[in-house]
Amino acid sequence: MPIKQITVQELKTKIDNNEEFTLLDVREEIEYDFARIANSVLIPLNNLPANLSFLDAKQEVVVLCHHGVRSMQAANFLLQVGFKNVSNVIGGIDAWSLHCDAKVARY
Repeated sequence: MPIKQITVQELKTKIDNNEEFTLLDVREEIEYDFARIANSVLIPLNNLPANLSFLDAKQEVVVLCHHGVRSMQAANFLLQVGFKNVSNVIGGIDAWSLHCDAKVARY
């Protein structure tokens, strides 16, 4: 099953519409401390298997990283362990900074 891909503009619409979903950031803590989207949940990719209990498998999970590579790995993993509604953010936090919120630092 292919991973659903969403653009940062689609993510912004979801946030602006107060949709119910978990925004999962799988970058490292130092990256998250430098640049993040409000209300995102940080679980670094390497820590994800041990922290699945922090996620609701029944809720939509939108996964984000720096450019979209780690988040794609995380999204694949979540689907393999039984999550049904998982999306990957194309271009990650870098695209978010460029197209949605210039106040979010780029690195």
